[in-house]
Amino acid sequence: MINLNYTYRIYPDAEQVESLNEWLETCRGVYNYALRELKDWISSRKCPIDRCSLESEYIMAADYPFPGYQQQQNNLPKAKKDYPRLKAVPAQVLQTTVRRLHDAWDFFKERGYGFPRFKKYGQMKSILFPQFKVNPITGWQIKLPKLGNVQINLHRPIPDGFVVKQVRVIKKAMGWFAVITIQSDISIPDAFPHGHFIGVDVGLNSYLATSDGFIEPGRKFFKEEHRRLKVLQRRLSKKNKRSKNYEKARLKVEKQHNHIAFKRKDYQYKLAH
Repeated sequence: MINLNYTYRIYPDAEQVESLNEWLETCRGVYNYALRELKDWISSRKCPIDRCSLESEYIMAADYPFPGYQQQQNNLPKAKKDYPRLKAVPAQVLQTTVRRLHDAWDFFKERGYGFPRFKKYGQMKSILFPQFKVNPITGWQIKLPKLGNVQINLHRPIPDGFVVKQVRVIKKAMGWFAVITIQSDISIPDAFPHGHFIGVDVGLNSYLATSDGFIEPGRKFFKEEHRRLKVLQRRLSKKNKRSKNYEKARLKVEKQHNHIAFKRKDYQYKLAH
């Protein structure tokens, strides 16, 4: 079984962009509500019953079960009756949002740090479509549930023998992207060692050094682009928060960070090649 992730640029129209932004905010509300229930359950049980403060701690019934993934997922259909806004979002997208919270909770229990945090306005940047019955990609379009056909720059064709398993739509300052997970049942035999062997070491003084004596000093992309970033951040600091000009300046700062990240990623791929 082989799984690969391909990233493509997508171009939703104005109506689709509005729907995606509403879905992101709805998923953020679902995430925060589920986290609030989880934190209330923990707060009601972290101190003795005869010493709990009725003002600072939220008391839940002693027989109330732990709000696990299955319970919160089963509560989604009931919540749609009280909050019709949830009906606009595909059901599986809401389920994966709850799954995302419990993945973070499991990580916290294993590692002992990284307790899930509430997401502020605009912090939910991606949604996941977990499964497709048929191939959603037709030509230069991708068909997403309740969204319809979206233009996609399919610069890299899907290999033969692979099927699309899931699609994650990501919102960035540069635009919208789709990370498509493809899967195949083919097995690739282990390659027999051949050719010229080298050792590669990644260091601090230089980006990498090989046993052949080649040294790659590396490029400091953040340092190179910091002058422009500094100007944009200075302009942002002078704007009134939540104003339209503040949002415009914030997007410019985010775009500059995206530009730096894209340059670094492009450099790493070219160096590896």
